[in-house]
Amino acid sequence: MSPRALVVQHQDTCPPALLGGWLEEAGLTLDVRRPDLGDTLPTAPGGLAPYDAVLVLGGSMDAFDEAGHPWLRDTVSLVRQAIAHGTPTLGICLGHQLVARACGGTVARNPRGRALGVLPIGWTSAAAADSLLGALARADGTTRCLQWNQDVVTVMPPGAVLLAASPGGEPQVARFADRAWGIQAHPEADASVAQSWADDAAPDVAAEQAARTVAAVRDAESELSATWRPLAAAFAAIVTGIATGAVTAP
Repeated sequence: MSPRALVVQHQDTCPPALLGGWLEEAGLTLDVRRPDLGDTLPTAPGGLAPYDAVLVLGGSMDAFDEAGHPWLRDTVSLVRQAIAHGTPTLGICLGHQLVARACGGTVARNPRGRALGVLPIGWTSAAAADSLLGALARADGTTRCLQWNQDVVTVMPPGAVLLAASPGGEPQVARFADRAWGIQAHPEADASVAQSWADDAAPDVAAEQAARTVAAVRDAESELSATWRPLAAAFAAIVTGIATGAVTAP
């Protein structure tokens, strides 16, 4: 039986998309849960026993808006349980922020404003030795990725390791625990996903800027896929290694 990953999807327009396909190609089976549609999350003790990994996706809601989106509290609880049991965990954008919160970090509006576009991030010296991101970090000193966000991790959790940052210094990739990582950008999104965001953009996103971003994603499609596909292979390898006993979880 292939390793199973629990996927938390927060809304229609933020599916696993490319990342989901890459993970399935690498041998993982995905169980996608939609708490926004009433799906329950396995937060009870032992609830993660059937799963070998956790993937938390993005969403347009704020990571700290539990009043408007009460399942975010359960997602944070789920992440804490996964980390406590050494279950490999990966957060994307909102998911990255929720993993940071679960570990004791702080998320708030980016004082530099919204990040929107195919933008560069710079790897830190710690990244090359990271079991998940090392291969990407060794490829070049900088990497481009799709950014579509207005919140960032403003205070890193205790013990977290910064693996990449934006030119302005905002955390972009982090290892929050031994087997828990977060990526502020959107490696999962292709041009069709970006177009759905443009169609449903917040009032403070100019239509022209959103359209330019979609076009930039379309133009950089091959580059972005080649850059971020290895992330899925590396994550699947870690998950499979732990599930088969080849790697001992901390």
